[in-house]
Amino acid sequence: MSLAIEIKSWTGRPEGPVPKDACHLARRVAKGVMRENEVVRPNRLRRIGRIAVGWIATAMALRLLALVLPGVHVDGWVAALAAAAAIGILNWLIWPLFIRFLLPVTVLSLGLAALVINGAVIWLAAKLVGGVEVASLLDGIFLALAMAAANTLLVALLAMDDDDVYLHHARLAARRFGSTKSDVPGVVFLEIDGLAHDVLRRALRNGEAPTMSDWLDRGSHRMIEWETDWSSQTGACQAGLLHGSNVNIPAFRWWDRARQTVVVTNHPKDAYHIEREHSDKRGLLAFDGASRCNIVSGDAPHSLLTMSTVLGQGRGESIGREYFVYFASPHNFTRTLVLAVGHIFQELWYASQQRRADVRPRIDRSWPYPLVRAYATAVQREIQVQVVIGDILAGRPAIYTTFLGYDEVAHHSGIERRDTLVVLAGIDRQLERIAMAAKEAPRPYRLVVLSDHGQSQGATFKQRIGVSLNDLVHELTGIPASQTPKHQSEALWALFGVLTEASAGGSAVAKALRFATRRHRVDEAVVLGRERREMMQGHRVESRTEPPPEVVVMGSGCLGLVYFPRHPARLSLEQIESLYPRLLPGLRKQPGVGFMLVRSERHGAVVIGPHGTRYLDSNLVEGVDPLAPFGPNAARHVKRGDSFEHVADIMINGSFDPDTEEVPAMEELVGSHGGLGGTQARPFVLFPAEWAAPEKPIVGAEEMHAWMRRWLADSGHADFAKTEDPAKPPSGSPSRFPVAQARARDRRSTGSTSPG
Repeated sequence: MSLAIEIKSWTGRPEGPVPKDACHLARRVAKGVMRENEVVRPNRLRRIGRIAVGWIATAMALRLLALVLPGVHVDGWVAALAAAAAIGILNWLIWPLFIRFLLPVTVLSLGLAALVINGAVIWLAAKLVGGVEVASLLDGIFLALAMAAANTLLVALLAMDDDDVYLHHARLAARRFGSTKSDVPGVVFLEIDGLAHDVLRRALRNGEAPTMSDWLDRGSHRMIEWETDWSSQTGACQAGLLHGSNVNIPAFRWWDRARQTVVVTNHPKDAYHIEREHSDKRGLLAFDGASRCNIVSGDAPHSLLTMSTVLGQGRGESIGREYFVYFASPHNFTRTLVLAVGHIFQELWYASQQRRADVRPRIDRSWPYPLVRAYATAVQREIQVQVVIGDILAGRPAIYTTFLGYDEVAHHSGIERRDTLVVLAGIDRQLERIAMAAKEAPRPYRLVVLSDHGQSQGATFKQRIGVSLNDLVHELTGIPASQTPKHQSEALWALFGVLTEASAGGSAVAKALRFATRRHRVDEAVVLGRERREMMQGHRVESRTEPPPEVVVMGSGCLGLVYFPRHPARLSLEQIESLYPRLLPGLRKQPGVGFMLVRSERHGAVVIGPHGTRYLDSNLVEGVDPLAPFGPNAARHVKRGDSFEHVADIMINGSFDPDTEEVPAMEELVGSHGGLGGTQARPFVLFPAEWAAPEKPIVGAEEMHAWMRRWLADSGHADFAKTEDPAKPPSGSPSRFPVAQARARDRRSTGSTSPG
């Protein structure tokens, strides 16, 4: 029986080990990770103990469910233990056949086939063992869920973990699909979405990230801060990190004047076009790399849950193979469901605690948000960790994956609230699990942990002035209010991405799933919720029957964008003042507005603040410089953004309080990112200490990409060392660092060990 994947923490204690105490050290010694290069496989006694725990948990579930389910009857503990043994033996016999022949069905049914098979195994075991009765398949399914819950609880009480279970299933995948041996170190890039350098530094001090703390204490890694572009959000940052270019991506969502439509970076069709426009086919993962749970793929031939590839364009292999490690266990799906339920209860508890204590700022966290959060913090996390471990044991040269959980919870709870740090501790625990797997890989691996941006916290724009930015703009322009694109979390669209990806392809099951979801699609992607679909369709040129709106107002974290779509080109400052004379003065005096960017026919790019104006082309300032609070690089970031094709007629950056580092989101979010101000623009990178380090601060995602390519080249990845400048940023990039000199192709690879 497989065991639970984490120690639950419903009372607020961080998941995973606590650094430097006796239990932590003893656990590390037992697992053989006190030495960087030491490999100790789980001993036989631990495996026997694990089997015993699973056996007892199954028997307990049978006994307890017999008391509440009328269709389940168990004659005492002897019968329960016998049935538990029969279930384990049947799974051992049946599951390999199921995986071999029905894995695509399992994936395309989103795991429901696995749940049904689990229930059928339990029903069959009851038929074979005397003293146990399971009346129906449905009762068997309930029992499967109860057994997973019992396993989770018992393992938590015994403080056990299941690293060897993860590795066992990954080894099965490596044997089935083959692996590549090499002396050239592979690199695993582990992104913690939205985690600021300052927040992580405090978490390290407080014991919330013991794995990363241990790496830093041992001297195997070092950590530095880097600076994002003006658009400090995942779409622009990942395009820069993975493809070396984020030109013309002004925000998370924007209005495309040429196409007359709204573009949202995490919508599959939009993500596909963004990658196509920014890719040179030599991205960070282009050479047999793997992209897992990202916005763009970095040209990876192996891609899963990546928004730019979920529609099926460019998929290099069967979706079933990508999910093999996760579904190799008969209990992973049921166990993940149990974990998700636990995370839902965590969310309900913490949200009620905020309301009870009147914590401010706070926002509404009602349904269906708890489901979305559970997907990000439990379901996707469990799938991606197992898939990444499978990639490691397959010997992929470069792997990049994004952990969404911290970013999702920080948006709704706050960047350093208790429940947010519990999620961070859970992610940190996964880093240790991945590091354990790397010790058994067919090649050495180096782990890099980074964030694409941070988050800043504060009361929202609406909470500060009593009206949303959308309503305020319509009031000041005299244009009747219209529906505006609302915040849709990355986790929610990741969930839609699973459904979209599962229904891509030409198999009969995929076609059936497409037929079943045909009324729930926009631009070929599955979108659940009628209001959400109608709003999207209203802003899509393909489904619009009327002229575009006179004004479109969008929020991207603390960044607001105002477009006038009925004008073919960007309106100038002079045109805006003539057409809407109340607009700029009315916005300028709002306490939530830090500065506005407009373009003047006479002066070029102009930044307007509450008490002054800065002319970027001439660098002249009238009154108080509106960019002064936003850092020394603010002017060049904003000037670069002004050159983008898709820049808004008016770009609005929220205000920034240097004392508290608070900013207001233009959406209803507690923690936000997307513009300048505070920790949102200060992510981190934690990388091997022996690697070259920059002598000057890294500014911009494109520059960070150049350093990532350099690290790959210096590690012996010849495809990244063919030119002196393998990742030359486009013109207009804030700055650029030198990259590795050309190196001879490494000849140490021993080739594939794939069978046959």
